[in-house]
Amino acid sequence: MNDVNFFPPKDVAGKVCEAGVGKCKLPILKMFILAILAGVYIAFGAQLFLLVGSDSTLGFGFTRFLSASVFTVGLMMVVVGGAELFTGNNLVLIAALDKKVTWGELLKNWVVVYIGNFVGSIILAAFLFWGGTWSLNGNLVGANALKVALSKTSLTFAQAFFRGILCNWLVCMAVWMAMASKDVIGKLFAIYFPIMAFVASGFEHSVANMFFIPYGIFLKGNPKVLEVTGKTLADLANLNWGTLFTVNLIPVTLGNLVGGAIFVGAVYWYVYLLSKK
Repeated sequence: MNDVNFFPPKDVAGKVCEAGVGKCKLPILKMFILAILAGVYIAFGAQLFLLVGSDSTLGFGFTRFLSASVFTVGLMMVVVGGAELFTGNNLVLIAALDKKVTWGELLKNWVVVYIGNFVGSIILAAFLFWGGTWSLNGNLVGANALKVALSKTSLTFAQAFFRGILCNWLVCMAVWMAMASKDVIGKLFAIYFPIMAFVASGFEHSVANMFFIPYGIFLKGNPKVLEVTGKTLADLANLNWGTLFTVNLIPVTLGNLVGGAIFVGAVYWYVYLLSKK
């Protein structure tokens, strides 16, 4: 096993635990700055998703595949560039279960990183709105952004919750497999396939939605975008700051926690680390 280009799962569990300790011990300001960066990076990927998805002539399946493929650049920048992402940090639960960090340190990391991710996502949504990139392809990029945001604030609690579970199950597997790789190319491939799968499948990622929904809220008052969508402000009544949290972020975040922290983190801790005690 020493000659292969990846670490075996048992070793990865130890590396994830060690990384979790490092994340929890970061000074709050550095943690917050890195979290802002992660929000920006994921939003960059989300913007590419909207851009590619605005070309409806490609057909549903191929459009989903291509738009999901370009979205993966977000997590690639987070993992290789270095940033603090709430959904990936759900794996830090391993360090708490292994008693390497306290539950208070774990909660602090999750809260600070979640808020930082939100700030970063809003920053990029505002920059893109002011930059007018929504007008590309005859305002179809903006129309697609509005459509995506509206769909995310029209889910039932159960739909958002279970899509959140499925999403972060795949996201944390992407992070897990990236940590298994010993080189950058391997990390990129490890990230690409699970992330492409969750995006193409329509699962829900809390941090991505911190960009998608606010960007849609910014755009819903734009007459040029509304004209392309054929919708009125009354049709978009469900797209607002309240539904961002109550309809989407609350159930999706809970689902992300279950999918990432429990179904990946806790399960692998039980299998690979608990037996060592």
